[in-house]
Amino acid sequence: MNNIGVIGGNGYTICSGSNDETIRIWDIETTEQLNVFKGHDNNVNSVKYGSNELLNIILSGSSDRSVRLWDIRSGQQIQVFNGHKNVVHCVEYSPFVIKNNIGNSSVICSGSWDNTIRFWDIRSNKNELYMIKGDEIEDHGIMCFKFIVLKKKDRTKNVKYDLNLCYCSNNGPIRIWG
Repeated sequence: MNNIGVIGGNGYTICSGSNDETIRIWDIETTEQLNVFKGHDNNVNSVKYGSNELLNIILSGSSDRSVRLWDIRSGQQIQVFNGHKNVVHCVEYSPFVIKNNIGNSSVICSGSWDNTIRFWDIRSNKNELYMIKGDEIEDHGIMCFKFIVLKKKDRTKNVKYDLNLCYCSNNGPIRIWG
């Protein structure tokens, strides 16, 4: 079973993560495989293309408990982020609000069956920046998450947007962190 990433790159490709421990880039029009990335030691559960300054980067999460960055042009692994104690089920580039605009940052996040969402700085030698721990009794692992942007209320001064993290747990509850 493949987990398909979002369309990225030049707009004519798609990347997939697979139980064969690889990430593949496919041409949408011809259905031909363009590249294969190898390095994970178990199923690749989540893949994401980068955007803007991270346009040539793929982010992946695996059952080998690692999060990795890949350079599309060279086909090489750039960085490995370790720290999860169980399967990494979802990965995402973390947006930030800077001067009332939503933009990219050098932060990535990963969600795991170890019941944590971890934030990593891709510039600072693989350092973990922050960890959100799910509810031990109700959650039983993080299955997926999404950043959602809500307009701020009128009474909030100088801030146009409110960036929140919404996650779904293995046991069912959906939670929003703001």
